[in-house]
Amino acid sequence: MKAALVLSALCVAFSSCDWSNPISDQGSSRYLAAYGPAQEKQRASTDPGAALPDDTSYWAGDGKTGSPLIKISRKEQKAYFYKGSELVGVSRISTGTEGNATRPGNFKVTEKDRDHRSSLYGVHKEKGTDRVVNDDVDTRKDKAPPGAYYVGAPMWNFLRFDGGIGMHTGYLPGYNASHGCVRMPDNMAKKFFDNAKVGTPVIVE
Repeated sequence: MKAALVLSALCVAFSSCDWSNPISDQGSSRYLAAYGPAQEKQRASTDPGAALPDDTSYWAGDGKTGSPLIKISRKEQKAYFYKGSELVGVSRISTGTEGNATRPGNFKVTEKDRDHRSSLYGVHKEKGTDRVVNDDVDTRKDKAPPGAYYVGAPMWNFLRFDGGIGMHTGYLPGYNASHGCVRMPDNMAKKFFDNAKVGTPVIVE
């Protein structure tokens, strides 16, 4: 059980974004379990890069009106959600690393996909047992071995805004660690997803 939790955490840590369609599998809950409090506590005891306690994120936008706007600060590692001129939500984030940077600019939400999965990054599982045999797959260079199949990393509440890049639920170690996407805590990713619409401006600084 412990090994499965560690593998699921690693899978989330290596998530990124791309042009893909969601797929479903019976192992989904094991990936999402990485976001649960018990798993966070267990990971923190063994992982020096474990997600930090979130004392920053909040949402106060329910019932508020005004056109949505999202601002992303790479320096602060925070995302801000506005309705009209009023700031209604702030979220911790994790943006791209050097070589996989989240580029600055003015963008717009071009797609919303609640159940998005990556077609580039994920894991290989053994057919019949669903046992993870490779927890760090890049489909551009890693082909599934005989008897195994590919499962894309989960990126729930996906808001695409720059080509293959988007905001989504993901693992936050307290610094920029993604392949270019903007990872968010699950509860905040849901709020941003529910309150943004296609066409919502996204400013990355």
